Order: sequence, then C-alpha cells, then structure tokens
Amino acid sequence: MEGDRVAGRPVLSSLPVLLLLPLLMSRAAALHPDELFPHGESWGDQLLQEGDDESSAVVKLANPLHFYEARFSNLYVGTNGIISTQDFPRETQYVDYDFPTDFPAMAPFLADIDTSHGRGRVLYREDTSPAVLGLAARYVRAGFPRSARFTPTHAFLATWEQVGAYEEVKRGALPSGELNTFQAVLASDGSDSYALFLYPANGLQFLGTRPKESYNVQLQLPARVGFCRGEADDLKSEGPYFSLTSTEQSVKNLYQLSNLGIPGVWAFHIGSTSPLDNVRPAAVGDLSAAHSSVPLGRSFSHATALESDYNEDNLDYYDVNEEEAEYLPGEPEEALNGHSSIDVSFQSKVDTKPLEESSTLDPHTKEGTSLGEVEGPDLKGQVEPWDERGTRSPAPPEVDRDSLAPSWETPPPYPENGSIQPYPDGGPVPSEMDVPPAHPEEEIVLRSYPASGHTTPLSRGTYEVGLEDNIGSNTEVFTYNAANKETCEHNHRQCSRHAFCMDYATGFCCHCQSKFYGNGKHCLPEGAPHRVNGKVSGHLHVGHTPVHFTDVDLHAYIVGNDGRAYTAISHIPQPAAQALLPLTPIGGLFGWLFALEKPGSENGFSLAGAAFTHDMEVTFYPGEETVRITQTAEGLDPENYLSIKTNIQGQVPYVPANFTAHISPYKELYHYSDSAVTSTSSRDYSLTFGAINQTWSYRIHQNITYQVCRHAPRRPSFPTTQQLNVDRVFALYNDEERVLRFAVTNQIGPVKEDSDPTPVNPCYDGSHMCDTTARCHPGTGVDYTCECASGYQGDGRNCVDENECATGFHRCGPNSVCINLPGSYRCECRSGYEFADDRHTCILITPPANPCEDGSHTCAPAGQARCVHHGGSTFSCACLPGYAGDGHQCTDVDECSENRCHPAATCYNTPGSFSCRCQPGYYGDGFQCIPDSTSSQTPCEQQQRHAQAQYAYPGARFHIPQCDEQGNFLPLQCHGSTGFCWCVDPDGHEVPGTQTPPGSTPPHCGPSPEPTQRPPTICERWRENLLEHYGGTPRDDQYVPQCDDLGLFIPLQCHGKSDFCWCVDKDGREVQGTRSQPGTTPACIPTVAPPMVRPTPRPDVTPPSVGTFLLYTQGQQIGYLPLNGTRLQKDAAKTLLSLHGSIIVGIDYDCRERMVYWTDVAGRTISRASLELGAEPETIVNSGLISPEGLAIDHIRRTMYWTDSVLDKIESALLDGSERKVLFYTDLVNPRAIAVDPIRGNLYWTDWNREAPKIETSSLDGENRRILINTDIGLPNGLTFDPFSKLLCWADAGTKKLECTLPDGTGRRVIHNNLKYPFSIVSYADHFYHTDWRRDGVVSVNKHSGQFTDEYLPEQRSHLYGITAVYPYCPTGKKYALGCSFKLAG
Repeated sequence: MEGDRVAGRPVLSSLPVLLLLPLLMSRAAALHPDELFPHGESWGDQLLQEGDDESSAVVKLANPLHFYEARFSNLYVGTNGIISTQDFPRETQYVDYDFPTDFPAMAPFLADIDTSHGRGRVLYREDTSPAVLGLAARYVRAGFPRSARFTPTHAFLATWEQVGAYEEVKRGALPSGELNTFQAVLASDGSDSYALFLYPANGLQFLGTRPKESYNVQLQLPARVGFCRGEADDLKSEGPYFSLTSTEQSVKNLYQLSNLGIPGVWAFHIGSTSPLDNVRPAAVGDLSAAHSSVPLGRSFSHATALESDYNEDNLDYYDVNEEEAEYLPGEPEEALNGHSSIDVSFQSKVDTKPLEESSTLDPHTKEGTSLGEVEGPDLKGQVEPWDERGTRSPAPPEVDRDSLAPSWETPPPYPENGSIQPYPDGGPVPSEMDVPPAHPEEEIVLRSYPASGHTTPLSRGTYEVGLEDNIGSNTEVFTYNAANKETCEHNHRQCSRHAFCMDYATGFCCHCQSKFYGNGKHCLPEGAPHRVNGKVSGHLHVGHTPVHFTDVDLHAYIVGNDGRAYTAISHIPQPAAQALLPLTPIGGLFGWLFALEKPGSENGFSLAGAAFTHDMEVTFYPGEETVRITQTAEGLDPENYLSIKTNIQGQVPYVPANFTAHISPYKELYHYSDSAVTSTSSRDYSLTFGAINQTWSYRIHQNITYQVCRHAPRRPSFPTTQQLNVDRVFALYNDEERVLRFAVTNQIGPVKEDSDPTPVNPCYDGSHMCDTTARCHPGTGVDYTCECASGYQGDGRNCVDENECATGFHRCGPNSVCINLPGSYRCECRSGYEFADDRHTCILITPPANPCEDGSHTCAPAGQARCVHHGGSTFSCACLPGYAGDGHQCTDVDECSENRCHPAATCYNTPGSFSCRCQPGYYGDGFQCIPDSTSSQTPCEQQQRHAQAQYAYPGARFHIPQCDEQGNFLPLQCHGSTGFCWCVDPDGHEVPGTQTPPGSTPPHCGPSPEPTQRPPTICERWRENLLEHYGGTPRDDQYVPQCDDLGLFIPLQCHGKSDFCWCVDKDGREVQGTRSQPGTTPACIPTVAPPMVRPTPRPDVTPPSVGTFLLYTQGQQIGYLPLNGTRLQKDAAKTLLSLHGSIIVGIDYDCRERMVYWTDVAGRTISRASLELGAEPETIVNSGLISPEGLAIDHIRRTMYWTDSVLDKIESALLDGSERKVLFYTDLVNPRAIAVDPIRGNLYWTDWNREAPKIETSSLDGENRRILINTDIGLPNGLTFDPFSKLLCWADAGTKKLECTLPDGTGRRVIHNNLKYPFSIVSYADHFYHTDWRRDGVVSVNKHSGQFTDEYLPEQRSHLYGITAVYPYCPTGKKYALGCSFKLAG
C-alpha cells in the first residue's frame, strides 16, 4: 500500500536546489511558503473534515513513534493546531487553557481554529518517500549535530493551510481575512523521534484567538506552542511539558526566529529509547533573522528569545556554593512592595565578565529539564560541562592577577602570603582581654589606640576588639520627661499590649510580661522568629565612581532561639553591592539585636526595643576610604515586624565583579551606659576569585543610642561589657537577582577566654532541637526542655500557630472582628464602628446630621429631584434629568415638544423621560429611522419572513410568528420546536408571565384581568425586576420566573424558550436533582404555600457575614470568598447573587452604605444591591451603554466611574445614576480597568490598545489627563489602587507581570513576572488577589515576596471577571481638592 501511494506522487526534483543549500548557509530570509514540505491530496494527504472542533480518525502508524519515553502507534490530528496520541476531549476542556494539557499533545499552533465554510483545510499523512525523509534528516542534523547519523525510516506530516480563527457570527459582518499556514513534521528512525515546526513568511496573520466565553469582553489568548506528555499514571500530578510561547510577541517571532538557522523552522528531540526527561530543542541556529548564529559555548533561552523584540539581555551569572548559605526555606529573598530610584554612573576599568554565559531553558519546562540537556554541536572540549543546577561553570579568563585586584590608588602593603604588619613599631595588637575592667558609672574610660600614618591595629587569624572615646556618631540620649510626674493611669497605653505598667516615685515604666521580652514599649514573644522590613538609601563613591540608590528594600529574618539572622537587600546597583560585600555589620546589627542570650546577658532588643539609632563608621585600609552607616529603628508594625531605615554615605574600595568576600568568625565587645552602647573593632576579610586570594581590613566604630526609662531602679547585676560571638558569617551578591545577602549566627554573653572547658547548655549555643517558634529552657548540665512561644501550641519540638480567633482566646470586643495572625491576632471594627481607647472595644460612629438622609430637606420628591448635602445642616436641591425647576419644585419636561425623535418616529413622553418608536414602514431605534424595503408587509409578516430565512442555517431554532389573514399577530403564539406557548400584544411583544411549558394548557390570551389590589409576591417582584433589567422584553435565552394567578411560583420553571426545566419549592428555590435534559420534562409536585405579603429575601441571595471578604463575578453570578487574615477561606465560599441572563464583568463596593455595584455586558446596564438581608438588585444606569466593563466607586464623593470598550468612553455619575457625564471619549481604543484614589482625587484607567497599550490618569473631574505608563506593557487587564501603600498596581495578561508604581509613574516595580492570564485584581493588606482565565479561579500573591500563596477554583468551571475586596470599615483620609498635585512622603 505504501509503495502504491508513493508511486503516484510528483518527483521532488527541485528540492535539493531549493532547500539543501540554505540549510548549509547562514541565512536571514524567512521561509517561503513553497519551501514547506510537499503537501496536498496529490501527495496522498487525507483531508480533515471542515468544522470548528474536528478530529481525524485514528491514523495507525506503520512504525511506532517514540514520544517522551513511550511508544505510540496511533495519532490523531485536530482542527485546533494540535496532534495527539489519543482522541481529543471537547475543545472547551483545553483550547482556552495554558499548558500543560492533561493528554499527550504536540502543538505547532494551539488555538481555537475554525475551517467551516471553506476557510482553509487541514491535511495529514504518513510518509516514507526518500525525498521527504532526506529533507527531514537534513533539518534534524542541522539542528542536532550530535545526531549526524540520524536517518529516519518514516515521517508523519500535518499541514494547516490558510485556516481561520473561530469568530462569532454577526449579522451583516464578513469573516476576517486573517488566515494562518503552518506545518508539523514528525520523523523517527525507530529509536529517536524529532519534530519540525515550520512557519512560512506571512503565514501567521492572527496570533491567538478569543475564548468562546468572553462574550462582549475583548480578550485574545495567544496561541500555545510546545509539547505535553499528559497526566501521570496516578492522574494527580502533571507530566513533563515544554512550552515555547506565552505572549503575542513570542508567537509573532515564530516565523522570524529559529533554533537551527532558518527563520521559521524549529526542531525538537521529542522521544527516544534512551532516557529523555523532557523535550530538547535544537540550540545552534539563529534566534533572530537579523543576528548571526549564537556563539559557540553559549546557551540561550528559547522562551526569552521569543519574548523579546530582537533583543537579548546578556546576564552575568554568579556561581556560588549554595551549601555555604543557610537561608531558611520559604523565606522571601526579596520583596517588591516598595519603590526605588537608582542612579548609577559606573565604568569598570577591568572587564572580569565570564566567557561563558548561561540561562534557564524555559520557565515552563518541568520534570528536571536543565540546560545541560539542550543538544548542541560537539565543540570538542571547548565548552565546560553543565552542572546539576543547569548553570555552566564559567572558565576563568586569562587576565593579569593584579588587574583583578581591588583598584586602590596604592597597592596593599602586604606580602603575597597575606601576612599583615601589625603596629608601626612592630608591637603586638592588644587582645580583647587587654581591655581594662569597666570604671564606675559615669567614669567609663575607653582605651585610645595610636593613629600614626595610615595604619590601623590589625592582627592575623583572630579579630581583636578595643574601644575609642572619639566615636563620630550620634550620642543623643533620650529620656522620659519627669518635670511633671506621669502615672500609669493616664499613660498605660504607651506600653506594649504584651507589657504591664508600673508607677515609681518619679514616674511610670513599662515592663514586658512573662514569655515576652523587650523594653516594655515594644515586646516580642520569646522563642518566636522575628522579621524586619526597611529601606536602604545611599550616596557612595565606589573607588572614584559615584553610585546612588534610594529606598531599596531590606528584609531580615531572625530565628530567635538560636541567634541566626538573615538579611537581604534588593536592587542595589551592582558596583555598590559588590563593594558592600565585606560590610557584614549592616546585617550584623540584627545579630546583636536578637542574639541568643547566655545566662546573665541581654541582647539589644531587651534593652532598646524597636526604637533606636545605630551609627557606624568604617575605615578601610590601606586606602583609608571611610563610609558612614546610620540605621534608625522606627517601631513595630501591626504584624510585629520591626521597621528600619538605613543610610550609607561615603567611599568604599572598588571590588571587581565575580570576587567573593570571606570573613572568619569574630568576637566584639559592647560597652553599655544608661542610654548608649559603644563598640570598636578591627576586622580582616579576604577577596577571592579563582586562584587569587587577597586579604584586606577595616576598622569599625559603632554607637547605639536608645530611650530608657529612668524611673525604675537600675539593675545592679547587669554587666557593663558584653561579648558578642559571631560565627558562620556569610556574604553574597547575586547579579542576576540583584540581591545582596548577609547571614550571621550570634550569641551574646560575658567576656570569657576561648579556653573555657565548661560544657555549654544547648539553649545557650543554639544547638538545641526546639522548633523555630519555641523557647529553650536550660536545665542541669546539658539538659533542656522546649516550650512553644506565645501564640503557638505543640510539644516544643513541633509548634503550630494557635488560632486565637477560633478558640476564643482574644480580647476583641463586641462589634469587632478577630483576624488571626502567625503567633498573634488583631481586631478590626465592623462598618460603622471605631476603636475605643483600649484598641479592642468598638464603639458606634455617630454620623453627622444629614438633612438629605433624615428627610428634613425641602427638595421635591425623590423621583423628581435629588438632595445634595454640603456638610452640617446645609444642602441644595437639583431637579433630576427630565424635570425642570429650582429643585424644590420640579415639573416634567415634555421632550416630545423638543422634536428629539426622528421625523419618521412617534414620540412618547413619560414622567422624567421619553421614548421614540419608528412608524410603520420604517425601522431603527427611533432616533434614526430608515425606510423598510419590505414596507408593504406588516411587522408580523416581516418577522415571519426573516425567521423562515434563518432555517437555511443548520441547527436554527427560531420562532416563526403566526399571523392572521390581515397580517396581524395572533394573540396566542406557540414555538413549533419546543412547544412553549405565550400571549403577545398587537406589536408581537410577549405578555410577561403568560408563557406555559410544553404539554400544559396554553394560556388564555384575552383582555387583561382587572389589576389585583394585593401586594406583589416574591415571584411577581422578581419577575418585574428581571423584566426591567432585560429592558422589558427578554430574549429567548433569558430566564423569567413563571407565576400563577395568585403570584406563587409555578412548580415547573424553564429557562427562556429552551428545554432546560426544573422544579422549584414555594420560595422559588430549585429542587436539587430535578433539572432536566433537553427533550424531557421533570414531574413537579404542586405547592400550596399561601401568598407572601411581607418582604422576603430573594431566593438566590445569601447575605454575607461580617469581616473582610472578596466578591468576584463569574458569568451571571457574584461569588463570595471570605478571608481569614489574608488567607482564602475556600470552604466558606458561596454564591452571593445570581442574575439569570447577565454577564457581570466590573464590580466594586461602597463601604459607606454597604452596597455592591456591577456592570452587565449582556444587559448593558449598571446595577447595585445592598448587602443587607432581603435587599433587591436595583438598575441605576440602563441606557447609552454597549459594553460596560471596568467600574470604580468613590465612597467619599459618592460617585462612580466606568469604561465602555465598544463606545470607547469613560463616564461618571452619582451613585444613584444621576448627574451622568462623559469624561473622555477621544484617544481611547480599548479602555478596560479603572481605579480611583478618593483621598487624593485621582482617576486611573488602562487601555489595552494592541498597537499602543497604556495606563492613564487624570483628576476626578477629567482635568490634567496624562499618560502614566506606556512602555513594557501588553494587555493591562487589571488595575487597583492600594489606599494604604499608596501604590497603583496592574496585572498584565500580555507581559504576564504584576507591577506597581507610585501615583506619579515613578518607582515602577515588578511584583511577579509569571502570571497565567489575569483579568481583574484587587489589593488587600499584604496580598494581591486576581482572577485568572487560565485557572478559572482567584489567585493570591504576596506583595512582599511576589510568591503565589493560594488559589480558589469554584466548582463551576467558567471564566471569572471582576474582583473587589469588602472591608468592615472605610479607608479614611483627608480629601484632596480636584486638580491638586500631591507627593508621597519619603
């Protein structure tokens, strides 16, 4: 059979000429369509059936194909640019989602492709012809030189030729002319399998497709390209996968770049009989048509290359032995919740850049794939082997050793062996034990070392400490004011909540409670880990080069029960960070502050608490460069994190890149007076690079000042001198991460000789086995016990957080909410309450008198005018649109007398409004009426003719109106396919509430009964509300409750005119398990509940509980997701509100009135509902909208703002929908997200115009419009303004980044750079929460670490849109005048 198929094909006589020569040459031209592998029915290709989601019959291969580690004999080809070894699931289960798929997949262009109506074709075949196999072999050999003997025995080809993207059918709209052509070739020799993806020039005219569930929301998902092994055998874990694209730019570059030298051609090793952990791409070709091939010995990231616009960032990788680092797992290495401004003017005189560079292959590559597995040419030993971490060990360049030394003006006066000349007179350096004993109080005499020439006392091997009396640092002493005696009665709130207050003869003092330590004003639990957050600024000269940086982030983590302190400083410019490596005292402060205490000793926090100033002056030798470092502690934040600011000024020696700093363990003596601590020491450090090892030194003067309480008697036993022992000293700078790290382990105790043989209790040296959140209690000898720290529970060796909120062991009073924290908790007042002085009890906020709310105003009725409160008892009145007058008296405006309708339309005046309707023989909206070409027909006949024409389309189920002999609508209409019947008025509009389901008695369509005098029931009120929401006439797919004559729910309810029906109880709630499939009707038992005469809650509304929670929109529902602190309480999530037939997108919350507002792109409305029990939804804007998406509420000015992505407008209105006005209608293409800063009076919005995306801002009245961000953004879908951090943050579905900036556009920071497909985002506390279209859920991201912390996936799998946070209080602050500029402090 194969021989017959090959015999009938054309001969490939010209292929060697066309294709072989380009493969052997450097090439810049893109692949021509004629250079694809030959295809077509004349080559034996089979043709895939036309359609939107088609799959080929199984293709049984003559020879099995290896894919990853398995052999497959069957292949399937799908419409959507994908090949698999098994039949495909429905496209909704994989087309709109990111890699990996849960089935084996080879995807040259995975997107929602539709070949219906002749829009392209998909061809496929198995081939064994020599010409095709030879061409495939040459491609493979070009990309994988180590496979030079690869000779395939069979190939499989699939070609997507001129195929189009799926598009919704719109009346009168022509299909898009954008068509794609691409090809996949799988070649195998029985042992190894390779894949070739080919993209000819101009072959990718669309780069992605729009999800079918996106409705009117304009979103496009980039095509996915890559390979998936599918789920593992246990069906719980992902198998390996390889992803080549993630953004539109990376898709666009598919035909412009290559990994084997020919733009548009990509090769991959996809299977083998030998172990193959993951797909391996070729790695020897061009990454850009404009660049030459990648230099030998250098790897590259395909994903990074595809993301860039012909620009590769060259990164230096700093190799370090990670075993030396003792960082706590899971702690953030850097945080991105701040802002920084970096100004660097640095030019290195010595180029120490490694010859070899490396990077990870792909952030989506899993299952152990490393760069070492990327196949490339055999360089015969020129390339260093890859190590296990996937980084190449740099070969040291041939450079002069002296040129790599620190660039001081004078060479160090030390011999090559590193020995150091001590004092100028050759005398020995005084040791620590030479320090004289402390003098009596107020007479401390500190030894002064002589300072002759440019020398400093140094020693070799050990670090000696002395003291000087001329420390140039802050010596200010803080004292309590004792002029007038202050007592605990009026000042106890100055103490920590974990402290008690005591009165003394001259005043009061605070003392920490048992199991806590500190100075009384600041207390922390003993044994618990501690955290530090802060900012670092500096003005340095590195050598002679100025380097400046402002407010970069500092974070420290301290294990309290063993003295380990880890410090990380992010984004210091490289030259400064490299030069600061020897200055471990920057992080050493936290070592002294939280050092492990030996008996009779106290660490710094026990004395100074969280308010002190640390001054440090460091002089380097032999160059005598001097740098001054000031660290100011500013208290504890609500999470008990210490806040600190660091400022660095002066000059430091230049340290070349790639040098590492090593500092041996050392000891320091600290001398204590009433409110100050001083220390002076000298320290050696060595700089190493390869075989180079040079030793230098510096001298440190330290002064720490803090506030003490002088009223309590001084403890006579406290030593005036303590010794800090520091070991396991570690310093590292990672250029790729731009993080400077220090790690030290600290113990503080009395001054002792090193030769003391007494065994040390494990509690005092940190060698105990207690949990990091436990206290170590020393016993006899080396015995000890462990006790969990306050706020934790367990046996001491294993401790877990105690939830005080759940157990009731908290002090939060009535009308407050308890929020659990690690080791603690906090209280928040509910809406309308504020804290009393004890910070635990919540008292009612007395609102000011408001005539507009208490009814004492003199304005016209609410339906005619609105009352505007101006503070106090003043107010003004204004007539509503459609009324005229002074606000106190308002009369209806007859708009029909103003000729607002089209001349061929009839105007109908209504109170406060009007409507227009085209006259017979015309059609339109009444404002524009066009003559109807079928005017000789009646409306019934015209609709009947149109419906009959729709039956030409397969699957159409339109209702064909029934007309009488005169062409009028018959009062009774019945659907010919579904069996539903209903009454219509003379215009053919359905009479609400008359619809009957199939099989029941048709309604009586006669004169309307006399109106009942009884109150409307739930069913009737719900029906009227939905009809108003639908604009009076529902569509066939919109649900309207069916009520009987008494207003009760009919037991059988159906959705629109579909066959989906279900039973309900007397309250209209669906009876579980009764929802039917098309063609069947459930048997429902009638209910006999009496009419309801009192207001009751909607049957589909569940009021939320108090506390902080998230609200998100999902189709026709608003979901409720509570928070415990910042953690998602997924088990308590539920549906808050369901609006059948709606597509809810934007959502926001008014904290003053506890109202939630939302936009509906299906109903083209903006609505709101109270969160109180029994509240009903209320439509407040129902005209002039097409696709309202983003929504923002100003709770101070009582105003809302929204975007319309079809009208390209940004509008505003008061919260009741009045005083509506257009703010912007120009220079907008696709406005989406919108956010408001009510305190400062600023408005922000995004425009995801694909040609020029941007984020803009203006004042709230539309003045001072300007572009804030327009670089390095793609699809800025989500936008949020954090009123607490004052940062504007956005989630970008194009760049996959979460970024923040200051309100003026400066200080831009990346929080996370690997999002999936975010849509909307909101900020709360230290977390971001965003909805994601790839995950169909809510994802939480930590602001500080940028790490994903949790996600919530609703049971109903569909896209989530907007999200907002509901606080139990309103953010407060001074309201800025509109148009005023502002500036953040600091």
